Amino acid sequence: MKSIEPKLVPGLFERFAARFEAERDALIALDGKVGDSDLGLTMSKAFVAARDKVLGEFADADIGTQMKQAGGAISKAAPSTMGTLMATGFLRGGKALAEAEALDVAGLAAFWRAYADGVAQRGKAQLGDKTVLDVLDPIARAFEAQAEAGAELEVASDFAAKAAADALEATKDLVAQHGKAAAFQEKSRGLQDAGGTVACMLAEELNAFVQAAKG
Repeated sequence: MKSIEPKLVPGLFERFAARFEAERDALIALDGKVGDSDLGLTMSKAFVAARDKVLGEFADADIGTQMKQAGGAISKAAPSTMGTLMATGFLRGGKALAEAEALDVAGLAAFWRAYADGVAQRGKAQLGDKTVLDVLDPIARAFEAQAEAGAELEVASDFAAKAAADALEATKDLVAQHGKAAAFQEKSRGLQDAGGTVACMLAEELNAFVQAAKG
């Protein structure tokens, strides 16, 4: 599998929606330790809305449009802080893809870089602040490195998923600087970041989707 064709993208969003529905209670519990306990519900609603939008009238659209429409659906369905950040990521990522005919490793590098940069700008976050950015940026950097190396899609997506998992683990050593979690300061140390967990799940599901499609 050299690239993800537009007709396959609805299946990717089906995976996203199923994963966040399955992880809803786990995300609620994780977020409840230093947050508002609403992350699981927010992400479940967000990605059901994104799935329905992409599966519906935009199933045959170009990939950039599909991603932007997913972002718009997330924005409407989940107007919370995390929902807004996820919406921004997909909107910016979709814009970076323009009218790409398919999504290859270089396209994924462009998508995730625009996604991470959009989230950083919208959330006014920096690396090390213990936010979703601390996982999004390593995902982007992983795809950028793999694109430069000329890696196959299956190799690149697996590399990015592992980079996301490593980055998520590293958030345990950080102290939260944003949102409700920032009020806990040192109590947030030792916990993996809830937003970073969401980003890691996206990378994992993208990788699972690519690996399943290669056969």
